[in-house]
Amino acid sequence: MARVEERHAELCRELHQHAHLYYVEDNPVISDQEYDLLFQELLDLEKDHPRLTTPDSPSQRVGAPAHTAFSSLTHRYPMLSLENSFSDEGLVAFEERLHRFLTDVEQFTYVAEPKLDGLAVELIYEEGVLSKAATRGDGLVGEEVSANIRTIAAIPLRLQGDYPPLLEVRGEVFMGLSDFRRLNDEQRAEGKKIFASPRNAAAGSLRQLDSQITAQRPLDFYAYGISDPASLTVDKQYAILTSLALFGFKINPLIKVCHAIGAVIDHFHHLLSQRPNLDYDIDGMVVKVDSLELQQRLGNKARSPRWAIAAKFPAIQATTVLEEVDFQVGRTGAITPVAHLLPVTIGGVTVSRASLHNEDEIKRKGLRLGDIVLVQRAGDVIPEIVKPVVETRTGNELEITMPELCPVCQTRLVRQEEQKVWRCPNRECPAQNLRRLSHFSSKAGLDIDGLGKRSMEQLHGIGLVNDIADIYKLTVDDLIPLEGWGELSAQKVIDAIARSKKTSLSRFLAAMGIRHIGEVTAQVLEDNFHNLTELLASSSESFQDIEGIGEQMAVSLAEFFQNQDNFQTVQELLSLGFDIQNKRGASSDQALPLAGWVVLFTGKLANLSRNEAKKIVKDGGGKVVSSLSRKVSHLVCGSSPGSKLKKAREMGIKIVAEDELLAIIKQL
Repeated sequence: MARVEERHAELCRELHQHAHLYYVEDNPVISDQEYDLLFQELLDLEKDHPRLTTPDSPSQRVGAPAHTAFSSLTHRYPMLSLENSFSDEGLVAFEERLHRFLTDVEQFTYVAEPKLDGLAVELIYEEGVLSKAATRGDGLVGEEVSANIRTIAAIPLRLQGDYPPLLEVRGEVFMGLSDFRRLNDEQRAEGKKIFASPRNAAAGSLRQLDSQITAQRPLDFYAYGISDPASLTVDKQYAILTSLALFGFKINPLIKVCHAIGAVIDHFHHLLSQRPNLDYDIDGMVVKVDSLELQQRLGNKARSPRWAIAAKFPAIQATTVLEEVDFQVGRTGAITPVAHLLPVTIGGVTVSRASLHNEDEIKRKGLRLGDIVLVQRAGDVIPEIVKPVVETRTGNELEITMPELCPVCQTRLVRQEEQKVWRCPNRECPAQNLRRLSHFSSKAGLDIDGLGKRSMEQLHGIGLVNDIADIYKLTVDDLIPLEGWGELSAQKVIDAIARSKKTSLSRFLAAMGIRHIGEVTAQVLEDNFHNLTELLASSSESFQDIEGIGEQMAVSLAEFFQNQDNFQTVQELLSLGFDIQNKRGASSDQALPLAGWVVLFTGKLANLSRNEAKKIVKDGGGKVVSSLSRKVSHLVCGSSPGSKLKKAREMGIKIVAEDELLAIIKQL
């Protein structure tokens, strides 16, 4: 038996090495036939001795039997999205923001890398062995796709070199263009589904419940980072990439270190020129500050890091016909004109609809029914009409007019003077109600798996779900008799509904569909309130004291929770078992050195930029406000503080010098 174990270990080492040479270094040293013979020998050994099969065995590349669903996996560190830039000026503005935040840094060095149009994933290695893998999901929680990830030859099952005990690697799963064309040719020949784009093909392949199907798909992978830079003893972003290459990962060869923003812009245009020659899709370039220390100082906003940006390529364009316009009613009553286009293919995707946003936008662009229009996918994703091709007009084109009445409930529309949109003021409008329900269960809300837009339309249409609370009164027996439902799908949705009762304060607020309150503002609210009860008791004035909450948002929040129907909905959800948690929480705040501080800054700081100082206060458990009031506990003074210092003293507010704040910060 010892000889069998030795041979198995030897085969695993050889196959791992040959796979790395073939898929990562593109430098095979044996023929495909020789590799196949070694691989078959391994399969035969493991068939005769099943206990030899381990998660990092090359045999796991062939996939495992199908399972019924993906489980969720919470990322230890959020997989944040990136802010976008669409011009050279946007990149210059990015650097200007960095300098405003870190006033003591004279020059930044950047790492510029191609932005692949694929699927972001996280790979977890424990003691050098791939243990789990997950999609990005909503950035906090993804779907575990470990069995499918193991089938991708470019992803090492066991790391090489001197790796840390725990390493969480992040990168992009994608499908090459030539492989995509071959796959679609095969699908077409077999009468199967044709994929719209390489990204759709990659996403669909990675989310197969049967990993044996995934194993047959030509997926590839480039690593671009790790979740926790502290897990490696390096101080630069580029050094992380170098380390990942030593561990056995593919790193994109077009990545470049740039010592000035001008060099970043030059590389952006170089990648743009190379885009047509690449065998994989890129839709831009990701720019990251190279220094990990500066990344740490810059920190993150609610949804994106301050130290990185996505520079997007100009959109791909085409011309088509604007055939008609219909008017959709949103969850807040906003009326959105939507253009119906003669279908046209743009960048491999068929486009037949595009939002026209509002009446002013239609007038600004001078659009008419029947126009030949120039259409693009903004950021290579969202279809938009750029302009009409006026030279082609025949005189038969018609003016686009907004309706006077709501297209659903026939209530007269209103438009306030300072706003761009027409609205249906009827809160009982069926279209608004349906949109609110769909938003609540969508990815932007509580992300209730299986309860998408179509399902919600069905349940709302037959009267099973008329308000949010009705979702939590559904039973399996309610769903099974409905068209398109079975016992398995019904139970899956009921289980997902039950899981959604446990959520964070920010997600709950975002899901409620409060006007002007999106995910970013909801996160600001969570950072400033310990629980929902405290938030419900607050006034419009209290909300305005919070940095990042403007008057419009504050009024909207106060009006929403002062509305009796909304208040009763929240209370009913709590009675139905909702567990709304603040991930930061009062208890954790109390352990931080600035817990209980409500800070207002005045004057010019000598050692920190104002933005960096605000971030540090928040990290220390304190709150930052933008105006002087009785709620302020500490006024942090720099030079030339102005009238705020005198008023704060009169109000008995504690005055803190910059050096005092720095001394406290050292406790962090």
